[in-house]
Parts: sequence; structure tokens; C-alpha cells
Amino acid sequence: MMLQRALWILLLLTNGFVVSSATVSAPSGHREGIERILNGNDHCLVFSTNVPPPWHTVAMPLRTNLPVIHWYDKINPVWWFGNADEPVAPAWYEPGHCCRNLMWNLRNPIENFSNYVIGVGDKPTERSGRYPTLVGNPHGGWNFAVTRYGILYLPFWDYKNRRMEFYFGWRERGNFGIKLVFHQKPEVIK
Repeated sequence: MMLQRALWILLLLTNGFVVSSATVSAPSGHREGIERILNGNDHCLVFSTNVPPPWHTVAMPLRTNLPVIHWYDKINPVWWFGNADEPVAPAWYEPGHCCRNLMWNLRNPIENFSNYVIGVGDKPTERSGRYPTLVGNPHGGWNFAVTRYGILYLPFWDYKNRRMEFYFGWRERGNFGIKLVFHQKPEVIK
């Protein structure tokens, strides 16, 4: 029992890499390899580099360029359809187009609603997960995270592969989002 606890502590301290005299990677996945080693059925303690980082929590700081948002803005349905962060289209968006500000507002039609009404983009939060500061897993596959504001826990799911990306929930800045994109050409995931 104490040996198992010591191995877990050693695994956590070395971020998933433990070295012993033999070097064999976990056969089918990191979880099965850890369980097999902790049960004493193996003499090796080395894992391949595909071990994901441990679950951890990061305090998400408030953005410095936030506009002043009052409670009466949040209960006004007309305000929900605006974009308090960038009410005018930035220079990079459709330069020279006659209706670029209108197109900018139609691009994300309920920006204030997703950021500040159902989102917590104007509040200091904590985010927990394997990749809490990112939207998706940088290696592809699933990413799950939880944003915490007080007693409120807001989930986030992301899945990415070479052909598509999907996410649903509260992103790293505390804003709610839904995305489903299919790529025409397979995207290279680093």
C-alpha cells in the first residue's frame, strides 16, 4: 500500500515520467500502464511521451480591456445582440468593404449574451483541466475542462481531429460557445 502511494507521488512529481532500470513504454495507453505497474505485474516504470499532462487548475485573470458592464445592461435583450468588446470592426476585417461594420455585427450576433449574460467573461474565474488555458487539446482528440465562478461550475467539451473540430461549453475566457467545423483538407495537428 505504501509502495503504491510512493509510486503515485513519484508519477505526479515527474509529470508522468518515471525512470527505472528497464525501459518499456505502456502498451495500450497510459492509464492501463500505470494500473499494471501499481499492481506489481511489471518491472518497468517508463511511459511514452503521449502521456497527457495532469489535471490542474489555473486562475484566469480578468482582461484589462474590458468595457464597463452594468447589471441593467445584462437584463436588456437589445444589448445582448451587440458587441461591447469591439463595437466597430477592426482594421483587419474586410478592409475597404462598404458594409464592414454591419457584417462585423452579423458575424457574432449575440456576442454580449455569450460573454456576459450566460458567460462569466467579466468575472475572475478558475479553470480546471488537462489544458485549461487552451480551447482544445493541442495534440488532437478530446479536451474537457471546467470553469468555476464561486459555486457555479461550467463545463466545456472539445474534440478535434484532422477532418473536424467540435466544442460546446464555456471557453477559457468564460464565454459560452458552440462550434462544429469540417475541414476540406485534412488539418495537420502538431
